Amino acid sequence: MTPQKPTILVTGGAGYIGSHTVLALKQAGYEVVILDNLVYGHRDIVEDVLKVELVVGDTNDRPLLDKLFATRDIAAVMHFSAYAYVGESVTEPAKYYRNNVIGTLTLLEAMLAANIKKFVFSSTCATYGVPEVVPIPENHSQNPINPYGATKLMVERILSDFSTAYDFRSVRFRYFNAAGADPNGLLGEDHQPETHLIPLVLMAALGKRDSISVFGTDYPTADGTCIRDYIHVSDLAMAHVLGLEYLLQGGESEVFNLGNGSGFSVKEVIEAAESVTGKKIPVVECDRRAGDPPALIGSGEKARKILGWQPQYPGLQDIVTHAWQWHQKRHQ
Repeated sequence: MTPQKPTILVTGGAGYIGSHTVLALKQAGYEVVILDNLVYGHRDIVEDVLKVELVVGDTNDRPLLDKLFATRDIAAVMHFSAYAYVGESVTEPAKYYRNNVIGTLTLLEAMLAANIKKFVFSSTCATYGVPEVVPIPENHSQNPINPYGATKLMVERILSDFSTAYDFRSVRFRYFNAAGADPNGLLGEDHQPETHLIPLVLMAALGKRDSISVFGTDYPTADGTCIRDYIHVSDLAMAHVLGLEYLLQGGESEVFNLGNGSGFSVKEVIEAAESVTGKKIPVVECDRRAGDPPALIGSGEKARKILGWQPQYPGLQDIVTHAWQWHQKRHQ
């Protein structure tokens, strides 16, 4: 008889990457409890698709966390509940430090009190700042250029210190541009407000937006537009399951980039969307945005080597096709 797999707490599990990871955990046989304050998460996704327990609450609520850990046999925590709008982090840094740093520290202290010492953390390539080399390796210097990246770096440092002091084991995933949707159309990307390129392009294809803005056409790239490393959200989710299993099997604290190791330009994304949708997408060319590096590409070699991670959907065509299936279903 196959032994029962343990229960995993997923904070932010009603959001984009969190929900896809919950689906991957369920498919791998894990029990899941979601903690989400539903500021950006979707209750209907949890209740209608994921069908796991949802606790509505905040990582800053220590009594709630203590009760959660006391009443459920949780083996590890996956942590996705961060605010992640770079622009907003510049104008409202207090909100970001309170949620992303203090909320995470409160969660970690509650875990320690409950003797739960395995943690998978959703970090970001924004901790690197402007890249000195591309593709970016894990040992690249970390110099974030916005408060969002700074909050994630601060949590990474907390986790390093917790590992030394308390034998608290963590896997930190720094990822690049999460994109796409569940290949079966069960889940997808639905942010309010939406800032990510692929869903914005597809909303323009659906006629829900007048046009798509391209910020900068004079970058030192092949076609003059920014290049980003788009990683399919289902591949990200699978990496998180592999990271969890690495910890459950006794792995030491580690950090991994999650990227395809190759990038696609803004123009290439728009062209792929036109190909997939069969629609012409109106483009408005704008000036560069401050702080946008020409290219952000990550090396995923370490995750491949240590975790055995193998992205199933590295191509832009699959990413856009799966996103389009979801957007048609969600927004028609």
